Amino acid sequence: MDFQVVIVGAGPAGLAAAYELTKKDVQGIAIIDLGKAATERNCPMINSYKICAHCEVCDVMCGVGGAGTYSSGLLNLSPFIGGDLTEFTRNEEEAWELVNLVDQMFLENGAPNNLFKPDKDKVEELERKASSADIKFIPINQRLIGTDNACRVIEGIHSRLESRGVNFLLKTRVREIGEGGLLLDNGEKVKFEYCILAPGRSGMKWLEGQMNKMGIKTQYLPVDIGVRVEVPASIMEPICSIQRDPKFHIRTSTFDDFVRTFCVNHRGFVVMEVYEDHVGVNGYSFMEKKSDNTNFALLVRVGLTEPLEDSTAYGRSIATQITILGGGNPLLQRMGDLRRGRRSYWSRIERGAVNPTLLSANPGDVSIGIPYRILTDILESLEKLDKVIPGVAGDSTLLYAPEIKYSAKKVLTDKNLETGRPNLFVAGDGAGVSRGIVTAAATGIIAARGILQKIG
Repeated sequence: MDFQVVIVGAGPAGLAAAYELTKKDVQGIAIIDLGKAATERNCPMINSYKICAHCEVCDVMCGVGGAGTYSSGLLNLSPFIGGDLTEFTRNEEEAWELVNLVDQMFLENGAPNNLFKPDKDKVEELERKASSADIKFIPINQRLIGTDNACRVIEGIHSRLESRGVNFLLKTRVREIGEGGLLLDNGEKVKFEYCILAPGRSGMKWLEGQMNKMGIKTQYLPVDIGVRVEVPASIMEPICSIQRDPKFHIRTSTFDDFVRTFCVNHRGFVVMEVYEDHVGVNGYSFMEKKSDNTNFALLVRVGLTEPLEDSTAYGRSIATQITILGGGNPLLQRMGDLRRGRRSYWSRIERGAVNPTLLSANPGDVSIGIPYRILTDILESLEKLDKVIPGVAGDSTLLYAPEIKYSAKKVLTDKNLETGRPNLFVAGDGAGVSRGIVTAAATGIIAARGILQKIG
């Protein structure tokens, strides 16, 4: 099989790259993905509020739309959330143009027109309140697709690309990258003139191995380690009415570490992720189905140097330890119990003001599994947040562990995301050049434009 452009990965980066190329009438494009079409993806755990994150077991991480298809479907319309796009653009204006192009792609294929745009006066008031607590509030425009709508929107993008002549080779595994082509697991070779590698988070280890084999330089990035916090929705309502997914950046008092809120699911659900050797937690936010609670991740940025640089291995070791402590499930603890140095039991949780949405979590003591420094950061951050969001650090607040956001090793490239090997580009989270749906899609556009420059 011969193609002009081959894209490995059908997530946001791969889809956006193909979208940009077809707008310029580039022919002979193929997208290869290990998973299935969005309408065929089905996780047997999804209805029990679990996510199986090992792609060979389940459809959640792989397939058209990538892992974002089973996320809350929230588009953070900023070049500075989920990375910094100005690293790959000539100026900030160009970075914003990329964000707008990504937003337009989703809108053209069925994303809701409703834009969550913070009110200027309310934002200024919240910024002042946050600053008084030594917290930075990051106001951004957001578009909520919703977990229940994401599949339909992704299918729209898929259909549009096929109508433009893009070939989708799904349920197809790329074994390795050779000279001028890809070797598939079935023994076939796919030849190309240009290639974009955008395998997403599920393919980051594979991509790392391929880069090492070809001598292309990579570097470790920090890992984010923390918990998912669950509180009554009424506590978060004043904040979520200003911004759907509020972003707070915090510097802790004791260690001066960076902590951030992430993935706020207002009236949403906490879900379990199941990996090959450990579990984790995440959150859903539906357009139709609602809970009485709001949940969000509170994450501590951890970067390592000597003697260990592999932040993924460190994060995995913590997650594995907590999985053991939770008997194969996430740990759940009341804030009041954590403060008092005691483990939680269902009897104590049931007396609190928050009814957990993830009932498969096991009550316990997160302080046994989370290192002291990270736990101190979490507690200090919640106390600071309580000054901005009264009640968020109350005794009944629930903490689920582990919530860990791994970073792929970053592939070192030029500004067009071309690697040291000519005509071989990378994009998206799996290459460590983005950390989210919008920025991943934007890097796909950047790589596509790099190819367009070469085609002329």
